[in-house]
Amino acid sequence: MTTKTIRSRFSHEVGDRVEGCTILEKRVVIPPDPVEKRRGVYDYVVEVAPEPAKESKATSRRSAATAEASSGGQETRAPEGSFTRASPEEMAGGLIRRIPPR
Repeated sequence: MTTKTIRSRFSHEVGDRVEGCTILEKRVVIPPDPVEKRRGVYDYVVEVAPEPAKESKATSRRSAATAEASSGGQETRAPEGSFTRASPEEMAGGLIRRIPPR
């Protein structure tokens, strides 16, 4: 069983569900003040279901890139995580339109 702490401005009781997790423990961080119409702040220790182990995305990308490179694809691409702006020649039309000042 794995647990995590969730902070919320809504009052729930032990055993209720918050964000799909069951509340195990409730702690009042800031008590509510009805005179000033302020909600309280609560910390909830919740039970988190263990996530099933799955293949990481980075590994599947590498294997897909290796398969694509071995197939003889002529198009060269930048790595998945990098980003480069297109030059005006690469953009459709090649024209940059400027909006006049008001």
